[in-house]
Amino acid sequence: MAYNLLENATMAIKTLGANRLRSGLTMLGMIIGNASVIAMVAAGQAAQGYVTRQFESLGTNVLFVTPGDAQRGPGAGVSRADTLTLADAEAIAAEVLAVSAVSPEKSQRLRVTQGAAETQANVIGTTPDYLTVRQITLAQGRFLSPVDTQSNLQVAVLGSEAARTLFGSQDPINQGIRVDNVRFTVVGVVAPRGSSFGQNQDEAVYIPIWVMANQITGQEVGKTSPTVQTIAVSARDGAESSAAQYQITNLLRLRHGLLHKEDDFTVQSQQDLLSTAASITDILVLVLGFTAGISLLVGGVGIMNIMLVSVTERTQEIGLRKAIGARGSDISAQFTIEAVILAVIGGLIGTGLGIASIVIMTLTTPLSAGVSLWAIAISFTVSGSTGLIFGLLPARRAAQLDPIVALRS
Repeated sequence: MAYNLLENATMAIKTLGANRLRSGLTMLGMIIGNASVIAMVAAGQAAQGYVTRQFESLGTNVLFVTPGDAQRGPGAGVSRADTLTLADAEAIAAEVLAVSAVSPEKSQRLRVTQGAAETQANVIGTTPDYLTVRQITLAQGRFLSPVDTQSNLQVAVLGSEAARTLFGSQDPINQGIRVDNVRFTVVGVVAPRGSSFGQNQDEAVYIPIWVMANQITGQEVGKTSPTVQTIAVSARDGAESSAAQYQITNLLRLRHGLLHKEDDFTVQSQQDLLSTAASITDILVLVLGFTAGISLLVGGVGIMNIMLVSVTERTQEIGLRKAIGARGSDISAQFTIEAVILAVIGGLIGTGLGIASIVIMTLTTPLSAGVSLWAIAISFTVSGSTGLIFGLLPARRAAQLDPIVALRS
């Protein structure tokens, strides 16, 4: 039995070797299928990791309070940009015990100049706690101080790229810049932070929030408390994040007089955002894997078609083998082995190409992709099984040929 299997395998290899072009074209579907499955799954997992790192770059144990009710969607009537104020942030800092730092933010993309140099920067009006909440590291100078915000001093802290664009190799500390034609003195430069959700954080310019409200946007003059776009809150630790979320919600409902009304704000934890993003990327991985898996099925159909053609072309060979004593099982085994060999070799080549594409993806994109062993195992198993399954029909047809009819044809 073992001898017959070895003999059939040897004959199958010789036959495939004698028809290299056809064998190569037959394997092409399996090669593309395996490479696609491995690369697509790796891309999906890399996207998951990328999104997680983006949220982690915002800080740890962070809660985000934004205007509008996320449960009702962006089209909700209460989803306005003026429902949160600096006073709300100050109340959270003073009354919510589970909170360690609070950073209100009011931002706008504006023209920033220094002499002949200029750039479009995301100008963020905020408070000293921004440094703690967002875990910023300074490269030079200092960050905004309580004196800056209380006295409405026109000082600015630059992102690393904004500093390089405006000052080149010069030291920017104590130098002047203009933000929308308002003069500021640079007091610090932030260490490189990279991009977060498509926004380059190194282009940012940080200024006191009252200066932003009164002198830049010009819409808050005379108001007792300016509106803010986001209030970022740092919980004391991960265990108190839920308590902080609950306490902030109750405090703001009370402050906004929402006893019998819908919330006009949303409080989301970092974990809430991560869970939402993870559910989306999980679906992405499944869709990519399923789409790539279809190519494996197409490759199997290609093997079956070529093997059926091969049976027709080799009718005389089959008849001759049967005439000299080969059994139907021998003929069936030979054609089945040929199909499996095509699928396995195609799977190996496809696996190599898939791994190569992962390396290229890691080197040329922000995605840090890794080789998924389970994706390789699944794609390789599926390709081998596909070759076996789709090779059975041609093998069965070859085994059922009448030797006399086959020799006559």
